[in-house]
Amino acid sequence: MKILLAVDGSEYTKKMLAYLSTHDELFNANNSYTLLTVQPQLPPRARAVVGKEAVETFHREESEKVLSPVTKFLLRHGIDAKTVSKVGHAGETISKTADSGKFDLVVMGSHGHGTLGNLVMGSVATQVLAHCKVPVLLVR
Repeated sequence: MKILLAVDGSEYTKKMLAYLSTHDELFNANNSYTLLTVQPQLPPRARAVVGKEAVETFHREESEKVLSPVTKFLLRHGIDAKTVSKVGHAGETISKTADSGKFDLVVMGSHGHGTLGNLVMGSVATQVLAHCKVPVLLVR
């Protein structure tokens, strides 16, 4: 199975990884895993002031902060996952990546680092569920 793990470094990412590690059918070396983190685009004025190189460095460093601990966790369990970092709107980017990458399943936490969240589930999770054609497993 080809599985996309959408991660943001939040507590719900940790809960999602804990859930996966207790479900052998989802968490084994026979599956193919891709870690995806999406960084929000900086405002246009900020990008203009600091310059393209500084913005790219910022996004790369922020992505590494999220991806590094998850990659280490997976490697401790014998899973070598591919990592992908993108910049944009998280819900839209996760959905498009899942569809274009022909994934069998998207796994993500029900909430994340968003500033405005819904009571039942986060706004990014809601958008992914609404727009993604791939089955989505939300871990709360």
